[in-house]
Formats: sequence, structure tokens, C-alpha cells
Amino acid sequence: MVVAYLHTSHILIPMFDELSKREMPQAEVFHMVDESLIRNTIRIGRLTKTTIRRVLSAVKSAHDGGADAVMVTCSSIGPAATIAGRLFDFPVVRVDEAMAEAAVRLGRRIGVAATLRTTLEPTVALLREKGAAIGVEIDARESLCDNAFQAVLKGDAETHDRLLVDSILRLADEVDVMVLAQASMARVVDRLASGCRRVPILSSPEFAVKRARALLFPQVPVEAH
Repeated sequence: MVVAYLHTSHILIPMFDELSKREMPQAEVFHMVDESLIRNTIRIGRLTKTTIRRVLSAVKSAHDGGADAVMVTCSSIGPAATIAGRLFDFPVVRVDEAMAEAAVRLGRRIGVAATLRTTLEPTVALLREKGAAIGVEIDARESLCDNAFQAVLKGDAETHDRLLVDSILRLADEVDVMVLAQASMARVVDRLASGCRRVPILSSPEFAVKRARALLFPQVPVEAH
């Protein structure tokens, strides 16, 4: 089985390579990167029909290139992944979908940390959709840390992580569970001392790779690595 990862930044490749080797070592993987998908979304301030069509084309190209399943790893273009999943007859994994399903089962008050407005809004919408599916009305508490995004654009990952951790800790007292809206945020969980993790803090990459494993290798026990 072959999994293709569609990224909007190359920085996610090592993390998804590592998770793939750990969670589904049977799979072959390859990566496709198109930074213009997120750049155009940020510039316009929303996901456009043009970008959705381009995501659909990229997903189809990945399948034509040999992928049995395709994962879209950028939450800002997540709604396009949902459309692709309905359109195509092969698995298309939206990176934050499994995380959202887990979050709505952990509590009604959900903190959503993001560094981009274009990621925050579709993540909140997804949480509300998943909550409605199980009869739960979600109270989303948003934390937009755009200063962190500006820092990472300048290559200052240390400042990005510090600002993001601070924003998570400020919101944690008000919610039942925290979700990190962008896959690139996953690494900051390790910076939170166990005593500071007042509530569950969920990030999408591991949930998404396990979802891909369940779709492609349903015979593998969930606890297996």
C-alpha cells in the first residue's frame, strides 16, 4: 500500500515520515509539496474555489502516481480534502478530522490554538460539525497567536514555540480540551511540562496517520506500532 502526503510546506515531511514508519511500516510513502496553496489562501484570506479545484487536481495526481490513499496535511485547505473524500473512490484523509472527532468526545468547551486565521476558522467549523454529529453543541474558545506566525516567517522557531506555549497555557484553564489547529504545532506539546498540561492537548498528525493506517491496514491492531 502507498500513501501520498500533500503538504503546503516541506517542513512537515520529516514528521510524517517518522509517524508513517512507526504507525504503518508496511506502507510506502511519497510527498507532494505546493506552497502556493497556502500562500494564496493567506493572501486572499479564505479558501477559494480555484484553490479547491487545485487541491482536487493534486489529490487525483497523487492517486494517478500510485497512491492508494492521500493525506492533505494543511488544515487551512482541509475543507478541500473533505470534498475530495466525497468525490473520489479512494481514501482521502483530512489531517485534522480524526483529532476533531476525538476532541468532541472529551468535552464541550474546546480551546483552539492557531497562528493563522485561515486555519482557525475551518478548524472551529469542523469541531462544530463533529459535535453536531454526536449531539453535542461545541463551545469553541479561540486563541489566534499571529505573532507566532510572524516569528516563524523570520526563521525564529524559538519565539514561535514560546508564544504558542504561552497562548495554550492561558486558555487551558477555561476549557475541557485543547486542539492545535496546525500540524506544524505538534512539536510544542513536548515543551509543556507534564504538570502544565491541565487538560488534554491534541495535535493532528498522529491521529491522522492512525486514521490512514486503519483505512489501509484494518487487520493491524490499533495498539500495534
